[in-house]
Amino acid sequence: MLRVTILRRERGLAESKFTGETIRWGIVGAGRIARRFADSLKHVEGARLAGVWSRRADPAQALADAFGARAFADFDELLANIDALYIATMQDSHPHYALRAFAAGRAVLCEKPAAVNARSLQEMIDAAREARLLFMEAMKPPFYPLYRRLREHLVRDPIGEIGLVRAGCSASNVPPDHPSFSLEMGGGALLDIGIYEAFLAVDWLGEALDVQTIGRLGATGVDVFASLNVRHERGIAQLFCGLDLQGRGDALIAGTRGTVTIDEGWWNPARATIAYTDGRKVELDEPFSGGGLNYETAHFCELLRAGEIESPVMSHAVSMRMIAIIDAARRDLNLRFPFETD
Repeated sequence: MLRVTILRRERGLAESKFTGETIRWGIVGAGRIARRFADSLKHVEGARLAGVWSRRADPAQALADAFGARAFADFDELLANIDALYIATMQDSHPHYALRAFAAGRAVLCEKPAAVNARSLQEMIDAAREARLLFMEAMKPPFYPLYRRLREHLVRDPIGEIGLVRAGCSASNVPPDHPSFSLEMGGGALLDIGIYEAFLAVDWLGEALDVQTIGRLGATGVDVFASLNVRHERGIAQLFCGLDLQGRGDALIAGTRGTVTIDEGWWNPARATIAYTDGRKVELDEPFSGGGLNYETAHFCELLRAGEIESPVMSHAVSMRMIAIIDAARRDLNLRFPFETD
């Protein structure tokens, strides 16, 4: 045990206080994604929902009652009674709650996008590192069984040098009063949907070097459709996202010796087809369980128990590369939120 402690200190890792203990989770927010997280948490071993806080007391109470947790009247009181915080509010408020959690000594799993711009995200990362606390953006696809199996398969049987990622989704059935249409809350298709596509491109092609975007702003001032061509370290990405058209949600990863197609709804990946230039086809079928958020949450709990402060899968660098693409796209569209400062 002494040797492990010494090694941990040499690597700069925080000492874990959660070994063998149940991790108490708190949620800030009480909307749809908060409920989905609470439902998924039931499928994570060694974790439980301990508390909920929201600016709206009634939904917070309803969510807490549904999952055997406590609804807190005060956010700081919630922080005092949990080990880790899941931020499930709109993205404009993510930094506010994360910084308060870090100040209280709490680890943070933050719903995507972790922040609306790179400047705010860097502030969150810096605060987490200074406090030596675990902080991860809740980007779920890389933790799904299908995505992990695909990665493993391509190590054994690659499709050659990967040079193209094509992905997109547009949903025309978003209610007009949905927060995604709110300029004041940091809405828009790029941050709501496009952040997923940005992840896929960064994950397979590396850092973006150049972003070219065309799109449309809607009546409320947010982007309702955007099409991006992105030049990366290792290839090109073609991405789109929208809130006023209905578009497919599949994804293509192309290499010199084959392609991967992840079926529609690729951000909740369950099926993929690998087609090789020699005529072979491999079908991968990995249904997910527990609502899907349980995989990223289980990973986070493992890191917390190990005393880590950053995920090797969803690293801070990956998050920064993702938001850099969105920042560049918003500049092309001349889209700025009222709360952003120079």
